[in-house]
Amino acid sequence: MKVIIQIPCFNEEKALPQTLAELPRSIDGVDEVEILIIDDGSVDNTVQVARDHGVDHIVRHAGNRGLASAFRSGLDACLQLGADIIVNTDADNQYSGADIPRLIQPILEGSADLVIGDRQTDTVPHFSFVKKKLQKLGSWVVRHFSQVDVPDAVSGFRALSRSAARQINILSSFSYTIEMLLQAGKKRMTVRSVPIRVNPMTRRSRLYSRAFEFIQRSVAILLRIYAMYHPLKILLMVGSALMAVGAWPILRFLYYAARGAGDGHIQSLVIGGVLLIMGFMAFLIGLLADLIAFNRQLMEMTLEKVRRLEEDLGPNESVSEGREPPQ
Repeated sequence: MKVIIQIPCFNEEKALPQTLAELPRSIDGVDEVEILIIDDGSVDNTVQVARDHGVDHIVRHAGNRGLASAFRSGLDACLQLGADIIVNTDADNQYSGADIPRLIQPILEGSADLVIGDRQTDTVPHFSFVKKKLQKLGSWVVRHFSQVDVPDAVSGFRALSRSAARQINILSSFSYTIEMLLQAGKKRMTVRSVPIRVNPMTRRSRLYSRAFEFIQRSVAILLRIYAMYHPLKILLMVGSALMAVGAWPILRFLYYAARGAGDGHIQSLVIGGVLLIMGFMAFLIGLLADLIAFNRQLMEMTLEKVRRLEEDLGPNESVSEGREPPQ
């Protein structure tokens, strides 16, 4: 049983030493624990700091691609390196590394595919009142859309089984947390949540500068991914709304026409007819989008098989630096 702890990094030379120092190097029930750094185009000494502190593997991006891309690269590398469980944590030492054994326990027991660390945001002292309420509201919205019951939907401290990691395909360029839960719900993965500890804040988030920006981008990701997996449901709702609105002016026209005053209300008939046509078109587009979504599922199944083949071939030298990867 091998656990690989992956850490996406961008200019983390100051925070990384403390983060690495807290990570466990042995866990009960686990044969190997390795650490993988994803350097997302850092221009400081992040890579050298990682090497100096004995990191096992380093994946490097030539430029800064964003957190979601770094997470995706790490996931692919961990699979090729033979990880049975993949743990993701932040480089800023937000999460307590000592809680990793607790985080992976449900996967070791075979009772979960994905485990999310619950920061218990109501108890975190450096979270403002507004941030606590927004976290709670956001997690409720994500639970509603994903049908996955986790109290801290945007926590980046999470563990995946090998099988779950093969099925996750992150497309967002902003953050992976919400998209992963939507995919987990769609693919009927078993998701658990465990309480974790949070360390004092060392710096402000680099993912967003304002809470409004984070909300705006998270909502956009939520709607985009939900529509990707449930296009027929979305467009049926849109089409039904358009047809319901369109029916009212047509009924209005018929009412006046029955009284012999229809000539003065032709515009109601025109507007209603246009809305009914738009609603019908939405239905047709929904059917087409549903076929495309089905095709996407077939492509994801193919991608999962490709990942299995890549794992059988083993890691190549372009994937990992530091310690020589297993052959």
